[in-house]
This record gives sequence, structure tokens and C-alpha cells, in this order.
Amino acid sequence: MSPLEGKRYWVIGASEGLGREIAKGLVDAGAHVVLSARSGRGLQQLAWTLGAARPLVMDVTDAASVADAVKNLGPIDGIVYNAGTYAPLRSQAWDSQAALDMLDVNFSGAVRVLGHILPEFVAKESGDITLIGSLAGYQGLPAAVGYGASKAALISLAETMRHDLRGSGVTVRIVNPGFIKTRLTDKNDFTMPQLMPAEVAAQHVLRAMQQRRFRTDFPRPFCWAIKALTLLPDWLVYRGK
Repeated sequence: MSPLEGKRYWVIGASEGLGREIAKGLVDAGAHVVLSARSGRGLQQLAWTLGAARPLVMDVTDAASVADAVKNLGPIDGIVYNAGTYAPLRSQAWDSQAALDMLDVNFSGAVRVLGHILPEFVAKESGDITLIGSLAGYQGLPAAVGYGASKAALISLAETMRHDLRGSGVTVRIVNPGFIKTRLTDKNDFTMPQLMPAEVAAQHVLRAMQQRRFRTDFPRPFCWAIKALTLLPDWLVYRGK
């Protein structure tokens, strides 16, 4: 019997890509799923396909939309925050609005959602929170203005919550994938090491959700290479720059 069976999860950012595959995997494991994203049509079609799922339209950048969604949510056992946006952005082509949009969806949206969900989990001493970060959150990388910072902030948030919620009955985990083949990574014009299909990445996430381990980084060895950069001296990382 899967530990996910019979549980009720709220998957945010579920209409396509990784979120869609996570939702499919949860239903296949016997869970009941609430699907959220901005696209009502896409959510409804996915709910029809999955069966044990219902759509709940929500815009994580809109506080009123989040509050309305929570009112119609019902009881849940856990959430998966997968809402995310990305655009390659170099410092030489600075676009404040594009950077702020990434921060708003990737990080601030999680804060808005958790502001409603976390107090309920703490009060009942039970709940499961999975935040989908990125290996890009570990190290400043080229053309990652906005995106890298948003994922670094999400990782930091997860780390703080893990400290604070120890012994509370609430489980917090951060899952940091590398490159996943989606319409977002299709924007990149560079070689992406160990690029993986969304369904493969979702299996990593689902396995992590069945464990109490706090942090899951993948794929190896790419994640080792990214994390090794944080250990190198600045003169070596930025040599010739």
C-alpha cells in the first residue's frame, strides 16, 4: 500500500509539465487531488482525464484569488507548490518587470498560499508540504536574473520552515530538479545537461513525497556539479570575468 493512498493533495501549478505529471502520479497511487492553476479549461480537461481529481482555478499572484480558492478547497493532507515561470534574462538586457513576475510566481505565490494553509496544519499537528525549487537556486548562474533569485528564496524559506516546524507534526521538504523538458526550457538556446522528460522528474518528486527526507536534488551527477560551485573560491568561479 502506498503511503499516498487515500490522502488528499492540493497540487498548485498542475495544468502542464511537471505539475501535470505529479498529479497523474498521485492519482495512480490512490490519492485524491485538487488541481490548481490559472487555466480553467486546462484544469478541467486534466480532471476529466484523471478521474480522482477536481479543478480549482487560482492565480498565485493575486491574494484575493488565493483566499477564494482556499475557501473552496476543503480539508487536505498536503500540498505541492509547483507554480513557476521562467524567462532567460541577462543583466545586460535588464527587465525589472520580467524579474518581478518570476519572483511573484515562484516565491511570493508560495508565501501567499502557505499563509492560509500552514496555520491549519500547525493547529491540527499534521500536514505535508512539498516545495518545488530548482538547482538554479544554489548558485548564481548566467541569464538567470529573477529566476535564480526566486528559487534561492524558496530554498531558504523551506530551510527556515524545516527548523521552525520540527516536532510540530508538519513535514516540509524541498525538491530541486535540474533541467526538465517543458515549454519553459524550450526558451533556452544553450545545451542543458541531463535534460529529462517531465514524467521522469515527477517520479523523483513522488518518491521524495513518500519519505521524510528534507531535501531531494536531482539528477546526479549534475546536481553535484552545481553544488560544488558553491564550495569553490570566487576567483575560480568568476575567473576571466
